[in-house]
Parts: sequence; structure tokens; C-alpha cells
Amino acid sequence: MTTTSTPSTTRPTILIVEDDAHLRVGLRDNLLDEGYVVSEAPSARDAEPLLREREFDLLILDVMLPGEDGYSFCRRLRAQGVKSLVMMLTARSLEDDIVRGFEAGAQDYLTKPYRLRELLARVGALVRRAGTAPAQVTTFGGYSLDLGRRTVTKPDGTGVELTRTEFDLLAYLLRHRERALPRGEILDAVWGRDVVVDPRTVDNFVSSLKKKLGWTSASGFSIHTLRGVGYRMEVSSP
Repeated sequence: MTTTSTPSTTRPTILIVEDDAHLRVGLRDNLLDEGYVVSEAPSARDAEPLLREREFDLLILDVMLPGEDGYSFCRRLRAQGVKSLVMMLTARSLEDDIVRGFEAGAQDYLTKPYRLRELLARVGALVRRAGTAPAQVTTFGGYSLDLGRRTVTKPDGTGVELTRTEFDLLAYLLRHRERALPRGEILDAVWGRDVVVDPRTVDNFVSSLKKKLGWTSASGFSIHTLRGVGYRMEVSSP
């Protein structure tokens, strides 16, 4: 089975070829959250129709695919003239395996288990090489958040000093504005699924975030606490 998100002519396009459905769906959802257009397939055979339909900016290939493995598939795509950048994912970490990936035509090689933040950073670097990138600046209530520079600016032009986690939390709330976000979902997206954190940690970070942003009832945005659920961010119309 193959799936594709809503097409776009401006956002970077990524194809994930991974036979583990749990990993594939999790990676797809995180890439969608980052603003990419994402397609997915569980095998090289299932990926081929998608590759005939469009040219992707980036292919994320698992090495241990059923049927044709990632090395062979990558070599065949290069022989066919496919120019998409390739990142390979594998549990193999031996130098010979990594070299084999690059020799097959990959631009990057990441071993499992991988850190989500590292993977997203590598994906961002690769799509920039491809000449595309998601929208970098988001405005809300007179504030602006620049993903590329990782800066937040107040309406008066002064900067807001945020920690890495506070910045990631704000970016996630903005991407999903007007939506009820359970604490567990926020923890998985911002802190990572492999990190054990008390769900109430989100409350502390939201409180700190509002204080640093100088939020008041007159601000052009709100981060509402949903009792027993989590949070919802709302932004007033200009």
C-alpha cells in the first residue's frame, strides 16, 4: 500500500520507503508537522509508482526492505537517472555498510535507533541542498518565529530568549494552532518518544513560555489550558 499527503508545488517533497509500519507512520507524521509534503511506501516495489508520478526532493530508504533492499534500489534509481537526494536508515553501523550506502548513491546514512531531532536536522540540511525548504517565518499576534534562525521577535522588534525546548514547543503549538493538543502528543513531538518525562513538565514549560513572551489578556494570541487534555493555541486575526 502507498499513501501520499496533499500535493504542494512549493513545499519540499519526501518519499519514505520503510517496511516497519510503526516507524514509517511515526516518521511521516513528524515530517508533516515540519511542513513537508510526504509520501510513503513499505517496499521498493510499492515506491516505484510514486516515483513515476513525481520527482521527490528527498528519498528516505530503509536498507532492510522486503524484496529488493535499499542498496540495490538506490543503485537502480541512480542508473535510471533519478536525481533525488537519498538518506538511508539502517540498524547496520559497520563502516563497510556505511560506505556501501554512499557507493550506492546516497547522500546521508543514519543508523537506528536514531534521535528524532537529529533526523529532522539532517532532513532539513538535505532539502536545503535540493533548493527547497518549508516556510521559515511564522507570525502570530505581532510576534514572529523564524525556524531557520531559531529566533522569536516581539511586536516591538526585541528578541525573546528561549531555550531549545521552549522554542520547539512554541513552534509545535503554532503549527497546530486552533487544535486541541493532548499533553502526551506534545511530549512525543517536542521531547521525543524515547525520552521519559512527567506529563506535567509541559505545564511548566507553557507557563515559562508565556512569561518570556510577555503574554497578557490583550495579546494577539492565547495558549489555552484544556483541563484533563492539554493545550490549544489560538491566534487573533490581524
